[in-house]
Amino acid sequence: MSLTPSVRSESASRVGDRAPVGVDTTRPSIARVYDYSLGGKDNYAVDRAAYAQVLKVAPRQGDVSIMHRRWLHRVVRYLTGEVGIDQILDIGAGLPTVANTHEVAQRLNPEVKVVYVDNDPVCNAHGRVLLERNENTHFVSGDLLEDGTLLENRQVLQYLDLDRPIVLMVCGLLHHLEDGLDPAAVMADYIQRLPAGSYVAVTNFWDPAGEDLVLHDLARNLERAFTEEGLGSGWYRTREQMLAYFAGLELLAPGLVELEQWWPSGPLGREPFPEERLMLGGVGSKPPEEPVRLRPV
Repeated sequence: MSLTPSVRSESASRVGDRAPVGVDTTRPSIARVYDYSLGGKDNYAVDRAAYAQVLKVAPRQGDVSIMHRRWLHRVVRYLTGEVGIDQILDIGAGLPTVANTHEVAQRLNPEVKVVYVDNDPVCNAHGRVLLERNENTHFVSGDLLEDGTLLENRQVLQYLDLDRPIVLMVCGLLHHLEDGLDPAAVMADYIQRLPAGSYVAVTNFWDPAGEDLVLHDLARNLERAFTEEGLGSGWYRTREQMLAYFAGLELLAPGLVELEQWWPSGPLGREPFPEERLMLGGVGSKPPEEPVRLRPV
Protein backbone atom coordinates (compact mmCIF):
# COMPACT_ATOMS: atom_id res chain seq x y z
CA MET A 1 0.00 0.00 0.00
CA SER A 2 1.51 3.29 -1.04
CA LEU A 3 1.61 5.64 1.89
CA THR A 4 2.16 9.39 1.89
CA PRO A 5 1.74 12.02 3.07
CA SER A 6 2.94 11.36 6.64
CA VAL A 7 1.28 13.28 9.45
CA ARG A 8 1.74 13.84 13.16
CA SER A 9 0.01 11.48 15.57
CA GLU A 10 -2.39 13.82 17.25
CA SER A 11 -6.14 14.20 17.69
CA ALA A 12 -8.32 13.79 14.63
CA SER A 13 -8.86 17.47 13.97
CA ARG A 14 -8.72 16.82 10.21
CA VAL A 15 -6.35 19.71 9.73
CA GLY A 16 -4.17 17.66 7.38
CA ASP A 17 -0.64 18.34 8.62
CA ARG A 18 1.26 16.92 5.64
CA ALA A 19 4.87 17.38 6.78
CA PRO A 20 6.71 14.10 6.11
CA VAL A 21 8.11 12.41 9.21
CA GLY A 22 11.38 11.47 7.50
CA VAL A 23 14.09 10.41 9.96
CA ASP A 24 12.18 11.67 13.03
CA THR A 25 11.92 8.61 15.28
CA THR A 26 9.71 10.37 17.84
CA ARG A 27 6.67 10.35 15.52
CA PRO A 28 5.08 7.40 13.73
CA SER A 29 5.42 7.36 9.96
CA ILE A 30 2.69 5.97 7.74
CA ALA A 31 5.26 4.33 5.49
CA ARG A 32 7.10 2.73 8.41
CA VAL A 33 3.88 1.53 10.05
CA TYR A 34 2.83 -0.07 6.78
CA ASP A 35 6.26 -1.65 6.48
CA TYR A 36 5.82 -3.13 9.95
CA SER A 37 2.34 -4.44 9.07
CA LEU A 38 3.93 -6.38 6.19
CA GLY A 39 6.62 -7.84 8.42
CA GLY A 40 9.33 -5.40 7.34
CA LYS A 41 12.28 -4.15 9.40
CA ASP A 42 12.41 -0.46 8.41
CA ASN A 43 10.45 0.79 11.43
CA TYR A 44 10.90 1.98 15.01
CA ALA A 45 9.27 1.51 18.40
CA VAL A 46 7.06 4.56 17.85
CA ASP A 47 5.68 2.99 14.65
CA ARG A 48 5.04 -0.35 16.33
CA ALA A 49 3.27 1.41 19.21
CA ALA A 50 0.99 3.27 16.80
CA TYR A 51 0.15 0.05 14.99
CA ALA A 52 -0.60 -1.67 18.32
CA GLN A 53 -3.45 0.80 18.84
CA VAL A 54 -5.00 -0.34 15.57
CA LEU A 55 -4.55 -4.02 16.41
CA LYS A 56 -6.56 -3.55 19.61
CA VAL A 57 -9.58 -2.83 17.42
CA ALA A 58 -8.70 -4.99 14.40
CA PRO A 59 -6.35 -7.89 15.24
CA ARG A 60 -6.20 -8.98 11.57
CA GLN A 61 -5.23 -5.59 10.15
CA GLY A 62 -1.98 -7.11 8.94
CA ASP A 63 -4.02 -9.29 6.60
CA VAL A 64 -5.44 -6.09 5.09
CA SER A 65 -1.95 -4.96 4.12
CA ILE A 66 -1.20 -8.34 2.50
CA MET A 67 -4.55 -8.33 0.69
CA HIS A 68 -3.83 -4.83 -0.59
CA ARG A 69 -0.52 -5.99 -2.10
CA ARG A 70 -2.31 -8.85 -3.87
CA TRP A 71 -4.81 -6.39 -5.34
CA LEU A 72 -2.06 -4.06 -6.52
CA HIS A 73 -0.27 -6.95 -8.23
CA ARG A 74 -3.43 -8.05 -10.04
CA VAL A 75 -4.07 -4.51 -11.28
CA VAL A 76 -0.50 -4.07 -12.51
CA ARG A 77 -0.51 -7.44 -14.26
CA TYR A 78 -3.80 -6.67 -15.98
CA LEU A 79 -2.95 -3.15 -17.12
CA THR A 80 0.59 -3.88 -18.31
CA GLY A 81 -0.07 -7.40 -19.56
CA GLU A 82 -3.56 -7.57 -21.04
CA VAL A 83 -4.14 -3.86 -21.73
CA GLY A 84 -0.54 -3.15 -22.72
CA ILE A 85 0.12 0.16 -20.95
CA ASP A 86 3.86 0.72 -20.61
CA GLN A 87 4.03 3.77 -18.29
CA ILE A 88 3.12 3.86 -14.59
CA LEU A 89 3.08 6.74 -12.12
CA ASP A 90 2.83 5.30 -8.58
CA ILE A 91 2.12 8.14 -6.13
CA GLY A 92 2.78 7.56 -2.46
CA ALA A 93 5.23 4.74 -3.03
CA GLY A 94 6.35 4.37 0.58
CA LEU A 95 9.22 2.08 1.54
CA PRO A 96 10.27 -0.61 -0.95
CA THR A 97 8.88 -4.03 -0.07
CA VAL A 98 8.51 -7.45 -1.68
CA ALA A 99 7.26 -7.54 -5.29
CA ASN A 100 7.08 -3.80 -5.96
CA THR A 101 5.11 -2.28 -8.83
CA HIS A 102 8.05 -2.21 -11.26
CA GLU A 103 8.98 -5.83 -10.53
CA VAL A 104 5.48 -7.08 -11.30
CA ALA A 105 5.17 -4.94 -14.45
CA GLN A 106 8.62 -5.62 -15.86
CA ARG A 107 8.24 -9.38 -15.55
CA LEU A 108 5.60 -9.04 -18.25
CA ASN A 109 7.29 -6.26 -20.23
CA PRO A 110 10.85 -5.19 -19.34
CA GLU A 111 10.27 -1.90 -21.20
CA VAL A 112 7.54 -0.66 -18.82
CA LYS A 113 8.62 2.65 -17.31
CA VAL A 114 7.70 3.13 -13.65
CA VAL A 115 8.01 6.39 -11.72
CA TYR A 116 7.54 6.21 -7.96
CA VAL A 117 6.79 9.41 -6.04
CA ASP A 118 6.93 10.01 -2.30
CA ASN A 119 7.36 13.09 -0.14
CA ASP A 120 9.28 11.31 2.64
CA PRO A 121 13.07 11.64 2.25
CA VAL A 122 13.66 8.25 3.90
CA CYS A 123 11.39 6.51 1.38
CA ASN A 124 13.19 8.27 -1.46
CA ALA A 125 16.63 7.28 -0.16
CA HIS A 126 15.63 3.62 0.16
CA GLY A 127 13.96 3.69 -3.25
CA ARG A 128 16.92 5.17 -5.09
CA VAL A 129 19.30 2.59 -3.63
CA LEU A 130 16.98 -0.20 -4.74
CA LEU A 131 16.57 1.16 -8.25
CA GLU A 132 20.03 2.50 -9.07
CA ARG A 133 20.61 -0.26 -11.66
CA ASN A 134 17.13 -0.22 -13.23
CA GLU A 135 17.11 2.21 -16.15
CA ASN A 136 13.32 2.03 -16.62
CA THR A 137 12.40 2.74 -12.99
CA HIS A 138 12.87 6.01 -11.10
CA PHE A 139 12.11 7.44 -7.65
CA VAL A 140 11.10 11.12 -7.51
CA SER A 141 10.64 13.32 -4.47
CA GLY A 142 7.22 14.99 -4.72
CA ASP A 143 3.81 15.46 -3.15
CA LEU A 144 0.36 14.45 -4.36
CA LEU A 145 -0.87 17.96 -3.57
CA GLU A 146 1.75 19.89 -5.54
CA ASP A 147 0.47 22.93 -7.42
CA GLY A 148 -0.41 21.85 -10.93
CA THR A 149 -0.26 18.18 -9.82
CA LEU A 150 2.65 15.80 -10.29
CA LEU A 151 1.69 15.52 -13.96
CA GLU A 152 3.38 18.90 -14.36
CA ASN A 153 6.41 18.01 -12.21
CA ARG A 154 9.60 18.39 -14.27
CA GLN A 155 11.27 15.36 -12.73
CA VAL A 156 8.27 13.17 -13.49
CA LEU A 157 8.07 14.48 -17.04
CA GLN A 158 11.69 13.46 -17.64
CA TYR A 159 10.57 9.85 -17.64
CA LEU A 160 6.92 9.75 -18.75
CA ASP A 161 5.44 10.72 -22.11
CA LEU A 162 2.11 12.41 -21.49
CA ASP A 163 1.24 12.21 -25.16
CA ARG A 164 0.57 8.51 -24.54
CA PRO A 165 -1.61 6.68 -21.97
CA ILE A 166 -0.26 6.04 -18.49
CA VAL A 167 -1.42 4.17 -15.39
CA LEU A 168 -1.92 6.50 -12.41
CA MET A 169 -1.82 4.61 -9.11
CA VAL A 170 -3.09 6.31 -5.95
CA CYS A 171 -3.40 3.32 -3.67
CA GLY A 172 -3.79 3.48 0.10
CA LEU A 173 -3.14 7.21 0.04
CA LEU A 174 -6.36 9.21 -0.20
CA HIS A 175 -7.64 7.97 3.17
CA HIS A 176 -4.69 9.86 4.70
CA LEU A 177 -6.04 13.15 3.33
CA GLU A 178 -8.51 14.85 5.64
CA ASP A 179 -11.85 15.99 4.26
CA GLY A 180 -10.82 19.64 4.08
CA LEU A 181 -8.24 18.77 1.42
CA ASP A 182 -11.08 17.45 -0.79
CA PRO A 183 -9.60 14.19 -2.14
CA ALA A 184 -12.20 14.04 -4.92
CA ALA A 185 -11.13 17.46 -6.22
CA VAL A 186 -7.48 16.37 -6.03
CA MET A 187 -8.29 13.37 -8.21
CA ALA A 188 -10.31 15.52 -10.63
CA ASP A 189 -7.22 17.69 -11.23
CA TYR A 190 -5.16 14.63 -12.09
CA ILE A 191 -7.83 13.07 -14.30
CA GLN A 192 -8.26 16.30 -16.25
CA ARG A 193 -4.52 16.28 -17.07
CA LEU A 194 -4.25 12.60 -17.98
CA PRO A 195 -3.94 11.67 -21.65
CA ALA A 196 -6.93 9.86 -23.16
CA GLY A 197 -6.68 6.10 -22.85
CA SER A 198 -5.06 6.29 -19.41
CA TYR A 199 -6.10 4.26 -16.37
CA VAL A 200 -6.49 5.25 -12.72
CA ALA A 201 -6.25 2.76 -9.83
CA VAL A 202 -7.47 3.84 -6.37
CA THR A 203 -8.04 2.20 -3.00
CA ASN A 204 -9.44 3.72 0.19
CA PHE A 205 -10.60 2.60 3.64
CA TRP A 206 -14.37 1.97 3.45
CA ASP A 207 -17.17 2.93 5.82
CA PRO A 208 -20.17 0.80 4.76
CA ALA A 209 -22.65 3.22 6.36
CA GLY A 210 -26.16 2.25 5.28
CA GLU A 211 -24.89 -1.04 3.82
CA ASP A 212 -23.73 -3.01 6.89
CA LEU A 213 -24.23 -1.65 10.40
CA VAL A 214 -21.84 -4.11 12.06
CA LEU A 215 -19.01 -3.26 9.67
CA HIS A 216 -19.93 0.41 9.95
CA ASP A 217 -19.30 0.28 13.70
CA LEU A 218 -15.95 -1.43 13.13
CA ALA A 219 -14.99 1.23 10.57
CA ARG A 220 -15.81 4.02 13.03
CA ASN A 221 -13.73 2.35 15.77
CA LEU A 222 -10.84 1.80 13.38
CA GLU A 223 -10.92 5.40 12.24
CA ARG A 224 -10.62 6.54 15.85
CA ALA A 225 -7.73 4.14 16.41
CA PHE A 226 -5.91 5.49 13.36
CA THR A 227 -6.63 9.18 13.79
CA GLU A 228 -6.79 9.70 17.54
CA GLU A 229 -4.48 7.06 18.99
CA GLY A 230 -2.19 5.94 16.19
CA LEU A 231 -1.03 7.80 13.11
CA GLY A 232 -3.16 10.92 13.19
CA SER A 233 -4.79 10.05 9.86
CA GLY A 234 -6.74 7.23 8.24
CA TRP A 235 -10.31 8.19 7.41
CA TYR A 236 -12.95 5.67 6.34
CA ARG A 237 -15.26 6.91 3.58
CA THR A 238 -18.51 5.76 2.05
CA ARG A 239 -18.87 4.16 -1.35
CA GLU A 240 -20.49 7.34 -2.68
CA GLN A 241 -17.58 9.47 -1.50
CA MET A 242 -15.11 7.14 -3.20
CA LEU A 243 -17.02 6.97 -6.47
CA ALA A 244 -16.36 10.71 -6.74
CA TYR A 245 -12.66 9.86 -7.14
CA PHE A 246 -13.47 8.38 -10.56
CA ALA A 247 -15.48 11.29 -11.99
CA GLY A 248 -14.93 11.47 -15.76
CA LEU A 249 -13.70 7.88 -15.95
CA GLU A 250 -15.33 4.63 -17.02
CA LEU A 251 -15.07 2.09 -14.20
CA LEU A 252 -13.84 -1.32 -15.25
CA ALA A 253 -16.00 -4.28 -14.18
CA PRO A 254 -16.74 -5.23 -11.47
CA GLY A 255 -16.54 -1.58 -10.40
CA LEU A 256 -15.69 -0.18 -6.97
CA VAL A 257 -15.68 -3.30 -4.81
CA GLU A 258 -14.02 -5.04 -1.89
CA LEU A 259 -10.47 -5.82 -2.97
CA GLU A 260 -10.79 -9.60 -3.14
CA GLN A 261 -13.79 -9.19 -5.45
CA TRP A 262 -11.75 -7.35 -8.09
CA TRP A 263 -10.38 -9.85 -10.61
CA PRO A 264 -9.68 -12.52 -7.98
CA SER A 265 -6.99 -15.04 -8.86
CA GLY A 266 -9.09 -17.86 -7.45
CA PRO A 267 -11.19 -18.82 -4.41
CA LEU A 268 -9.78 -17.66 -1.08
CA GLY A 269 -10.65 -20.86 0.74
CA ARG A 270 -12.10 -18.85 3.63
CA GLU A 271 -14.44 -15.99 4.36
CA PRO A 272 -12.71 -12.59 4.45
CA PHE A 273 -11.96 -11.18 7.88
CA PRO A 274 -14.11 -8.16 8.82
CA GLU A 275 -11.04 -5.90 8.61
CA GLU A 276 -10.36 -7.09 5.04
CA ARG A 277 -13.83 -6.06 3.95
CA LEU A 278 -13.26 -2.43 4.97
CA MET A 279 -11.31 -1.37 1.91
CA LEU A 280 -12.62 -0.78 -1.60
CA GLY A 281 -10.70 -0.51 -4.82
CA GLY A 282 -11.43 0.27 -8.42
CA VAL A 283 -9.84 0.99 -11.78
CA GLY A 284 -11.18 3.57 -14.21
CA SER A 285 -10.23 4.37 -17.78
CA LYS A 286 -10.21 7.79 -19.40
CA PRO A 287 -12.14 7.46 -22.66
CA PRO A 288 -10.85 8.89 -25.94
CA GLU A 289 -11.87 12.45 -26.65
CA GLU A 290 -15.02 12.79 -28.71
CA PRO A 291 -14.28 14.03 -32.24
CA VAL A 292 -15.78 17.39 -33.16
CA ARG A 293 -18.78 16.81 -35.40
CA LEU A 294 -19.58 19.61 -37.85
CA ARG A 295 -23.15 20.02 -38.98
CA PRO A 296 -23.63 20.41 -42.75
CA VAL A 297 -24.73 23.86 -43.79
